[in-house]
Amino acid sequence: MIYPEFLTKNSLIGVAAPSEGNQKETDFSRLDNAIASLKSRGYQVIEGPLVRKSDKGRSGSGKDRGEELNKLLEKKEVRWIVGAKGGDFLVEMLPYFDFDAISRNPVWYQGFSDNTGLTYTITTHCDIATLYGSNFNDFGMSEWHPALENNLKILSGENIIQDSFDLYEDGYYDRITGLEGYVLTQPVNLKQAAGKEGIPVEGRLLGGCLDVLLNLCGTRFDCTRSFIEKYKEEGILWYLESFALGSDSLIRGLWQLKEAGWFQYANGFVFGRPAFYEENYGISYEEAVTSVLKDVPIIINADIGHKAPSITIVNGSKGSFVCKEGRGRLVMEYK
Repeated sequence: MIYPEFLTKNSLIGVAAPSEGNQKETDFSRLDNAIASLKSRGYQVIEGPLVRKSDKGRSGSGKDRGEELNKLLEKKEVRWIVGAKGGDFLVEMLPYFDFDAISRNPVWYQGFSDNTGLTYTITTHCDIATLYGSNFNDFGMSEWHPALENNLKILSGENIIQDSFDLYEDGYYDRITGLEGYVLTQPVNLKQAAGKEGIPVEGRLLGGCLDVLLNLCGTRFDCTRSFIEKYKEEGILWYLESFALGSDSLIRGLWQLKEAGWFQYANGFVFGRPAFYEENYGISYEEAVTSVLKDVPIIINADIGHKAPSITIVNGSKGSFVCKEGRGRLVMEYK
């Protein structure tokens, strides 16, 4: 596993829009404040030409989005590239993304949700660790949540322990200024859905947003089987979260990935809080995942994904996750 160079003061950060770009004044305010906040912490920031563009859910054509990222990769001084936002159509740019370029110049790529299309493929194609964590605009809140501070510490090479947070944001809220923080109203409560509570689950961390992973499965961008075969002695610790999958589509989706051989060397699963989940047929989230995944530990309701705040996961690293009395802890090793 290749770990890109960690950030130091004056490191150059690149912002790209491989999915959706910014389009509202509150988005621009948040983007500008994120840039200002990182500069105040001693970093340099450049943004790609598509970051402030949006048309029909895209920052540009698939080709243009691929070229935006490729040009950032040409700048040897760029150490961290962050996706501006999520969206729905990142897969359109994958045919134009230069995987060889990031192999020649390994840099940290970060994002979540639709950015799974890059975090997952870069790691499984190139054996380069990526970051499943906040999109760039999250860094625009006026007062950073500890999750963002932890994110930056990890990028700086600090080997920190990430514990679950106390509260999370259960829903989506309109912004007035664009600089608002998370609206934290609900207590975090992890659950051991299968396996014994308090026993750490270990393995090579791999995962992302299920909605996107299902689109990648079986395509030419799916290198999962070769990746898990390479790391089968350690086993895979899967972290997964869903955006808009109901009980029926979640069950079918997990069944598809299982039958495609993705979970052959799974040591366990950690599921984030689902964003929009409908209990069709009266099937709960816990029932859905445990009906497909058998004989390994399963933890649900972790701080991963769309219901902020989220821990930052170094995709491809060795991880250990433990759940006890509703709390979770992630420890990562860069081996």
